[in-house]
Amino acid sequence: MILGLHHAQITIPKGAEEEGKQFYCNVLRLEEIEKPESLKGRGGFWLKVGDRDVHVGTEDGFDRLTTKAHLAYLVDDISKWKNVLEKKAIQPIEGVPIPGFDRFEFRDPFGNRVEMIQEI
Repeated sequence: MILGLHHAQITIPKGAEEEGKQFYCNVLRLEEIEKPESLKGRGGFWLKVGDRDVHVGTEDGFDRLTTKAHLAYLVDDISKWKNVLEKKAIQPIEGVPIPGFDRFEFRDPFGNRVEMIQEI
C-alpha cells in the first residue's frame, strides 16, 4: 500500500548549488533542511515545502527546457508570486485553465518547469 508522497526531486547543474539556494531559499522563500551526512557528498540540497520535502540534486548533460515534468507549489496569493517573480525578471506563463484553480508556470534559472497554483 502506498501511504503518501515523501519527497520529490528536481535537478540543477553540478556546481550550481549556491545559485540554486539563492533562488529557492531567497526568492521562493523555501526553508533549506539538512541532508543526512551519508548523502552530502552527492551535492545538491534539500528543502522543506509544507509537510513534504523537495530534494534538489545535481545532474549535467540534461536539457531541462525540453521536459514537461514539474513541481506545482500550492500558494495562498498567486498575484503576490507573479509580482515576486516578475521583479526578478522571471516571466510567468499562463497555463491551460483547470476548473477551481488559478495557476501559472515559469522556468527556474536552470530551466526546470515550475507551477504556482491557488484554489479559488
